[in-house]
Order: sequence, then C-alpha cells, then structure tokens
Amino acid sequence: MAVATTAPLSDIARKTATRNISVDAYRGFVMFLMMAEVLRFAKVAADHPGNWFWSFLAFHQTHAEWVGCSLHDTIQPSFSFLVGVALPYSIASRMAKGASFRTLFLHALWRSFLLAFLGIFLRSLHAPIFNFTFEDTLTQIGLGYPILFLLGWLSPRWQWPAFGTIVVGYWLAWMLYPVPDHFAKNANLGWAFDVWFLNLFPRVKPFEANSGGYLTLSFIPTLATMILGLAAGRWLKASAPKIPVKRLLIAAAIGIVAGLLAHALGICPIVKRIWTPSWVLFSGGICFLFLAGFSYLKWTFPLAVIGMNSIAAYCMAHLFEGFFAHSLKLFGVPATPPIQGLAILACYWLILYWMYKRKIFLRI
Repeated sequence: MAVATTAPLSDIARKTATRNISVDAYRGFVMFLMMAEVLRFAKVAADHPGNWFWSFLAFHQTHAEWVGCSLHDTIQPSFSFLVGVALPYSIASRMAKGASFRTLFLHALWRSFLLAFLGIFLRSLHAPIFNFTFEDTLTQIGLGYPILFLLGWLSPRWQWPAFGTIVVGYWLAWMLYPVPDHFAKNANLGWAFDVWFLNLFPRVKPFEANSGGYLTLSFIPTLATMILGLAAGRWLKASAPKIPVKRLLIAAAIGIVAGLLAHALGICPIVKRIWTPSWVLFSGGICFLFLAGFSYLKWTFPLAVIGMNSIAAYCMAHLFEGFFAHSLKLFGVPATPPIQGLAILACYWLILYWMYKRKIFLRI
C-alpha cells in the first residue's frame, strides 16, 4: 500500500472534527447487505432451480464455501475497515471536547470489552449457557481495537511496519505449523488454537471445530484490515473537503492485485472464513474501492440513516426478524421470502429513520 506522509494523529486530531457523510453511507450500505439476509435469495433459488438470476443473487447473499469471494463476504472486512476510517474523526471530536489520552485510552478499552461482550451475547441468544465464541464481527473488532487505538496515535512510519508485520508474520506462523495443507478447513494453526482455547470456557460439550471454519485468531489479520481503514481515514481527514480519490484508487489497485497474485502464485489462498493474509490485501483493496465510490455518490441519505446507527441496525438484524415476520403474517403480508423480506427491511429502515429524526444514536 502507498505510504502517507501526514503528521501523527495526535496533531491532526487537534483540528475540529467534521463528519464525513460518505463514510456513513458506506457503513449504511454494509449494514443494508447484512439486514437484507431477510430476503432469503438462497431459498428462492432453491425453489427455482436453473434460474441464473436467482442463483446469482443467492451466491452474493451467502459466503463463499472456502476459497473465493462473494458480495456478502465483503460485509465483515468493510465493517472492520470502517472502524479504522472513523478513528481519526472520533479522536478529533473527543479531543476537541478536552479529553486526554488517558481518558480516550480507557474509553477504547471499555469499547473493546462492550463490542466483544455484545458479540458473545448475540451468539448466545438461543444457547442454554453463554456461548463463548470469538469469531463474529463485533468480537473480532473488539479484540483488536485497543491496539488499533494505540497505533492511531503514531505516524504512518510506525503503522505501515505494523501492518506488514501482521500480514507477513501471520502467514509465516501458519506456514510453519506442521500440517499437509496449511490453509485447510479445521486442520490448521487457528483451529488447533481454538481446540485448546475455547475449551477453557464452560461449554455444553467440548469444542471440536467450527462448522464454518471460522477462527478466534482471525482477529489478528482483522486488525491489519482496520489499519488499512485507519490509513484511509487519515487521508480523508487530511484532504478535507477534497476527496483523495487518486490515492484511494491506487491503494485499491495495489491491494486487489497483491491479493490475487498471492493467491495465483500459490503463496496464500484468498479465504475469508480464516482471514488469510491474501484476503487482507484483496478485501482491503475492495474496501478502498468502495470508499472511493461512496465519496462520489451524491444522494446517500437512505444509506446514511442506517450507517449513522450501525450498532442499532446490527442488533435489529439479529433480534427483530422473527418478531416482524410473525407480525406481518398477522397483517396478511404474503409469506414468500422476497416480499416478506422487503416488508421487514422497510420496518427496519423506518425504525432507524425514527431514531435519526429524534437524534437517538446507539454508541459504544
């Protein structure tokens, strides 16, 4: 990735913070993709075998089986990337109100705990006991957030070496682990760690493997994704009100090409489920591309309404679907997945709009 020569964040943060609506729109788009799971395209495709249109939509609303990438696979890296993008604005806003480094760091630790706890809580809703699992989006971000915060106070000359150390060091650790296929599902370094680590917590039955292959240790390369977002946030803030489109597009091209080359040359496959280093590069490039695109969109209000309340949207998608599905049946809404899903999405957005109009924003 291109190395920025901007001043340390502690200097930049002293400028008055200005909200970047394109970041809210991008975040809103990401949350919309997650909430849109209620459309159930996979079921529609199964009911219409051989139909290319529904098959295409179903593929992009599910995760790739292992190697590869669908639109749905870009949700988690985008959400992680945007945490990094928002950090310079967040620190600037709090410093403008007189907050000290100590206060901000303690808040970062508290935020990290809340994110991890909320992730575990939402994963435990239908479990007989707390389901201590650490592979979901919120928990992964929470585990790496304190380190991201500390890096945010350093100049790029420290951030980029940290990024490189994570990507190369993580790849090397996996390659040195003695298994035939270093990036095989549930037969790798991360899986071995989870077999030990997750069984330290109370469980209904011993942990043997995650059915999707997801891992606790993925928070380490996820931190690398957040560092890319931190770089993008610096560029946006330092260039405001202009948009550094050229720099964002160059970073996008470098990331996508580097990830594809690592995959094609057999160095490291692109696998989102275990967040391989090549996935960090490839998905990071896509995130830069998305950010550049949303910086040019003119009418993004519907998405910004979602993005400005992303935690509320995340919780609604996990908690409210059953309630709305049952309620809509009582009102006679057809039960076919796309129609019912569109009605549920409309309910989600109306609640978020109501919150937006009343300036109710859930923050962690």
